[in-house]
Amino acid sequence: MYSEYLRRSDFPAGAFWRWLLKLVTVLTAAGACAAAALLFCAEPELEQILIDHHRSIPMRDGVALYADVYRPARAGRFSAVVVRTPYGVQRENTGIHENLIALARRGFAVVNTDCRGRYESGGTWEPFRNEGRDGYDVIEWTAKQPWSNGKVATQGGSYLGHVQWAAGSEKPASLVAMFPAVASTNLYANWVTQGGAFRLSFNFGWGVIRMPFRIMQPQWYFTGPDAAPELRYERILAHLPLATMDEAAYHHPVQHWRDWIAHESYDAYWKAVSDEERFRNINVPVHTQGGWFDIFLAGTINGYTGVRNYGATEKARRQSRVVIGPWGHGPSRKYGDLDFGPDADRKLVDYERRWHDFHLKGLDNGLDKEPPVQIFYMGINRWRGEENWPVPGTKSVSWYLQEGGKLSRELPKSASTTGYRYDPADPVPTTGGNNCCGTPTIAGPVDQAPLDGRKDIIHFQSDLLTTPVTIAGPVSMKLYAATDGHDTDWMVKLIDVYPGGKAYPMAEGILRARFRQGLDKPALLTPGQTYDYKIDMVGTAVVLQPGHRIRVDITSSNFPQFDRNLNTGDPLGNGTQPRVASQTIWHAPDKPSAIVLPVVRGF
Repeated sequence: MYSEYLRRSDFPAGAFWRWLLKLVTVLTAAGACAAAALLFCAEPELEQILIDHHRSIPMRDGVALYADVYRPARAGRFSAVVVRTPYGVQRENTGIHENLIALARRGFAVVNTDCRGRYESGGTWEPFRNEGRDGYDVIEWTAKQPWSNGKVATQGGSYLGHVQWAAGSEKPASLVAMFPAVASTNLYANWVTQGGAFRLSFNFGWGVIRMPFRIMQPQWYFTGPDAAPELRYERILAHLPLATMDEAAYHHPVQHWRDWIAHESYDAYWKAVSDEERFRNINVPVHTQGGWFDIFLAGTINGYTGVRNYGATEKARRQSRVVIGPWGHGPSRKYGDLDFGPDADRKLVDYERRWHDFHLKGLDNGLDKEPPVQIFYMGINRWRGEENWPVPGTKSVSWYLQEGGKLSRELPKSASTTGYRYDPADPVPTTGGNNCCGTPTIAGPVDQAPLDGRKDIIHFQSDLLTTPVTIAGPVSMKLYAATDGHDTDWMVKLIDVYPGGKAYPMAEGILRARFRQGLDKPALLTPGQTYDYKIDMVGTAVVLQPGHRIRVDITSSNFPQFDRNLNTGDPLGNGTQPRVASQTIWHAPDKPSAIVLPVVRGF
């Protein structure tokens, strides 16, 4: 049909594109392919741009932060996008610079700012502590510039996402929308720890090797092929006590590392910088994005549900969105050992631009007509829109641990236990899972074969599935267990076992036993006593196929992703003498250990 219009001499090109945009909008509203909207919606004529380098932005305490401002070269007032980074506004070979140029060519002004104490900006670098106030000040400065129309959005991933949450909770008047990708929302519960277990390789790699000084330290000092043996990352991570691991690398203390170690529970130090304590302050729509194998998956999910349920305005609650793909710390087609197909690799920048077009330019691109939750179902490698998270109609289905390493839907008929020994001097090595960012481990859905034969991992496996099992939502483990020490860790993986035996983790969780009553309520154990633990395994979306098996792996370590629990009850960072622990897992009618899976409608 449109080719006939193109042949007509009285049909101007601009009118054709307006007609096509209207057609795509109608199709999208009718439920047609959302990908068409991403592909065809309103590609504007590209602007000539300029870059104002080294612009000074005054903070309320007199400190000056510095930014590069990308904007259209013509006179006028434009909607603005603020990006705040601790990694340097002039980073090369990351694609960030090119993405900001592309935004400016689409008619936005972009303010790319070094965080306090980083690179060109003044002040002292203290992770997390100043981002709310500084973010507020940068947003309001941006809105007052002569090239700004007063409407500001934010974007960026990882730490660049955290700074958005912090600023958003300060409720800057000029903020219109946020797009925090792969970002934590509780710096204690889903950054520095998971289930109270210290995320050792990430925290040390990011917090000590990369970030203690004004400019990032070269990681090749510790990870490169020519790194001195005594300085190799793997060797330093084995250092005890944890509290002096910074000195093992640099021969002087790193203050924020010491602070993290000193505040081992979710206390006032952490609550002061937790975004989850202030979701009720968020008064603009938020789009989160993340991956099923990202280290900050919990932040992606909690950010969406937090604003959806508790946001300060009806608009914020109604218009917030989330996208989760089969990714790690950013979109890709292949992750770990699995190739998820060409449709898996959806570009973050496309989502960001469409979000800004809708909220800053008011473009009717169909965004508000799509389901707010877009998730990728592994196993069949398909996207599906859902109306909320958890998915409406979800059924929580328990699969019970059984004697002899069986896993089934039936309650155990008799009382029995399975035991193993956990030796902190020989921890289970990290093999896949939710990790990222230069740590000396491979993340994602990685075959667990390298761990075969270890006596400190116990497996519970189902019979062959005869029908598909579609799960999407929070996964948890109900565990009845005992140890002969004053503390220990419980590490659980949900495994999809393929025909032929390859076994890929789909979700994982860990709980430091002293935090069984809550992350802010540490309490040591009575040796030998059985406790009822609930282990949060965050979530996933996967169709477990006929011919596959469901497996649950339980152990007490995952090193170096998490620090080794020494089984002594010593405060975090102080222990130097590990002890071997004897662990007991119950499967009994009155102690029915089970993994709880969120089953949803199939395809």
